[in-house]
Amino acid sequence: MIPFREGSLLWGGSSFVELLHRVRPENASLPSVVPSGGGERSSSVFSGSPASVPVWHGTTVLALTIRSGVVMAADRQASEGYQVADRAIQKIFPVDRSSAVAIAGAAGPAIEMARLFRVEIEHYEKLEGVALSLLGKANKLGQMVRDHLPLALQGLLVVPLYAGYDSRTGAGRIFKYDAAGGRYEEETFHSNGSGGLFARNVLKMLYHPEMDETEGVSTALRALYEAADDDLATGGADFVRGIFPLVHVIDRDGVREVPVTDVSRVLEEIGDRLKRRVTP
Repeated sequence: MIPFREGSLLWGGSSFVELLHRVRPENASLPSVVPSGGGERSSSVFSGSPASVPVWHGTTVLALTIRSGVVMAADRQASEGYQVADRAIQKIFPVDRSSAVAIAGAAGPAIEMARLFRVEIEHYEKLEGVALSLLGKANKLGQMVRDHLPLALQGLLVVPLYAGYDSRTGAGRIFKYDAAGGRYEEETFHSNGSGGLFARNVLKMLYHPEMDETEGVSTALRALYEAADDDLATGGADFVRGIFPLVHVIDRDGVREVPVTDVSRVLEEIGDRLKRRVTP
């Protein structure tokens, strides 16, 4: 490994985050606030109470294992108190060819953490010349969540959900985290965010381990449909604006997003089935 040198600093590690802390400590903190009115603003020091600063929050994300890998899904809405801050925010970020991270919580820090996580993995693999295992990536994300704990204690909680296809086992894996960076694996499904409880209730009823991709996508969208119906902050499908939940499938062929046309068709079918049930 070729060590990094800047001035008198000699550094030979493989972590981009650690390098950033050593070389540019003033830029090492994740952004802490997102202002109202659109856009993101980064701040390395949080200097006010969370209640006095308008912060966008992402809401419901979920993942479930299927026969061929994992399905991840997320609604598109970001809330600011009782207002809609953004109707089409991105909450699922591919990390590499075989994994993705979904974010819920304070939107600014969560999005920046997801982007920095992707850079961290690329940095490690370029320096070491080998790819991290899926478990190694999950542990690295846990370290980043733990580093964010001071901001979480101030109310800027970030709750990531990480999933990917493990080529060593030939199966999809899901990892969830607590605010202190604890990493826990779920073998079946999990959901985060304000609508997570409602989504999990649907997944408990519909999930089975032999799901194929089509059934997995339909189940994920049904869970988001019910979460949006019961949770104020979770956004549902917007057929007028053409805004629909994000759905990604991760399998041996990589990470791919389900086309919007397929998502809208499945949601229409779900709506039709529910309409037939309530129509006298």
